[in-house]
Amino acid sequence: MTQTKSPQEITFTTINGVKTAEYITGLSDGIPVLALHGWGANISLMQPLADALARQGFRVFVPDMPGFGQSDPPPVTWNVSDYAHWVIAYLDAHGLAQVHLIGHSFGGRLGLILGADYASRLHRLALIDSAGVPPRRPLGSRLRLNIYKAIRDGLYKIGMKSTADNLRAWYTNRYGSADFKSAGVLRETFVKVVNENLLPYAARISVPTLLIWGDADDDTPLWQAKMLEKTIPDAGLVTFAGAGHYSYLEHLAETTRILDHFFKA
Repeated sequence: MTQTKSPQEITFTTINGVKTAEYITGLSDGIPVLALHGWGANISLMQPLADALARQGFRVFVPDMPGFGQSDPPPVTWNVSDYAHWVIAYLDAHGLAQVHLIGHSFGGRLGLILGADYASRLHRLALIDSAGVPPRRPLGSRLRLNIYKAIRDGLYKIGMKSTADNLRAWYTNRYGSADFKSAGVLRETFVKVVNENLLPYAARISVPTLLIWGDADDDTPLWQAKMLEKTIPDAGLVTFAGAGHYSYLEHLAETTRILDHFFKA
């Protein structure tokens, strides 16, 4: 594993063939914490929390996950489990046998899998405005999507690729989410990620888990937090009134205090 430093304190390393940017802060003998950012985000949005925790005695590792920030994209289309395997390789590369894990949004998806399948690598798990619970889509939206897929796939089967591609582009422009439209080379990965129901993983998590949520979160609404609290065997929920999807940044001091107590308990 080779590393180089930039003036911005960003370190570059290679994990499973993927050039990876990372930010590491805190004393070398501090309590290890791994912080995973959300979809479309990067190190900069985890840096304030990492620095705050470092002042409490933690050593915090914040990677740009493959395809985000300054890290290279995955070599092929990945699903959530592929990203989770990459996280384990990241821990191995740094000699981290166990860590406290913080996962925000998409990072929370990874936390659900890691807490279920790699519990021995985690001390405690904090999920902040986490994704992973299937959204409640209106019946009309589900019917529209099913009809679109049937027509699109039918066009591909009969060799009308150009027409199918045009239909796909129109549907994406008309109904695709902002994250999907901006996914670029990660578009197929995004489709795999958002369509995966991770509640079965949540039910198998065997480490103490803390859920931190903004009760005004429109991206991962509070009902999803309550579903996770009900599903995860040992979980508690803390909510911030009026906070949105980045509740930990809106309430940085409170989040730091809560995590400091939870991780040191």
